[in-house]
Amino acid sequence: MIMAGGRGTRFWPRSRRRHAKQVLNVLGERTLIENTVERLRPVVPPERMWVITNEYLRAEIVRQLPEIPRRQIIAEPAQRNTAPCNGLAAHILHSLDPDAVIGVFPADHVILRPAPFRRLLRAAYRAAEGGQLVVLGIQPRWPETGYGYVEFPEGTKPESLEPVPVLRFHEKPDAEKAKRYLEAGHFYWNSGMFFWRAETFLAALRRHLPKTATLLAALPAFAVRSFSSLLKTAYPKCENISVDYAVMEKAGNVVGFPAGTDFEWNDVGSWDAVYELLPRDAEGNASRAAAILSKSSSGNYVDAHNKLVALLGVENLIVVDTGDALLVAARSHAQEVADLVKLLEKRGREDLL
Repeated sequence: MIMAGGRGTRFWPRSRRRHAKQVLNVLGERTLIENTVERLRPVVPPERMWVITNEYLRAEIVRQLPEIPRRQIIAEPAQRNTAPCNGLAAHILHSLDPDAVIGVFPADHVILRPAPFRRLLRAAYRAAEGGQLVVLGIQPRWPETGYGYVEFPEGTKPESLEPVPVLRFHEKPDAEKAKRYLEAGHFYWNSGMFFWRAETFLAALRRHLPKTATLLAALPAFAVRSFSSLLKTAYPKCENISVDYAVMEKAGNVVGFPAGTDFEWNDVGSWDAVYELLPRDAEGNASRAAAILSKSSSGNYVDAHNKLVALLGVENLIVVDTGDALLVAARSHAQEVADLVKLLEKRGREDLL
């Protein structure tokens, strides 16, 4: 199940409601969701892939992913975060196959070396078949404050193909705590990739998020004609909460796979993350512009199609031009681009959302 319902507001102005981050080609020629399907294809064929998205993006995702059956690309009636999203997927797949085992993948990750990643996926699916809730942890490369962390037992080594008990989940830390996590060596980034039997997850949802579980359990099987109309009524009543808070932090049967750095994972959470992934010139500038002219400028990221961008005496900027909007921001403030979207919402600028 590919989660593709987010708005990607930290990628404004290129990411909009109807053309959000996951359907953009922020790196290379293919879009993020197209790359997700390609790297999963050797493990799970497209006819067994499902996408949960929103009403703004569904048509574009159908267009980009013709190999996935249209009925398996489902628009949520309302955004309710990842716990209801995963509950919905588990309900649908359990109604079609009571023995279904689900891998959950965000649509907007970048994995530069998919072969070692796929080896880990196969091991994670095997562990999930045994009735455990499984998470992939990523060995941290720096003291990141923007990710949650998974704590494994002391002495845990990366790249094991055997599941390791998860001691606890930790919320996004401050800088000092993130540094301690990095130095300790057994705290891993929470990748947001999960594996479980549909029935195992539904049981956990009933225990830890009973209201949402009851609403979803009342839906008919996916093949029933009234499913879509009843979903539109029930889904907006579900709690708006992440699967980490709602289930994973509370469940007892959680194991994980501590992945190393070998498959070069990045969740591409901001324009600054894109800058870090792209090749740079001698002054450290990265560009997806038609052309760039630079003098006494370094550390900048430029995304401006069909025009020359000239940089003079500036450092560590993000410049993104879309014709109707121009973003100029310090790279150190890349995470705050989402705040600009909130300001546009307050001002009623629907044309820029």
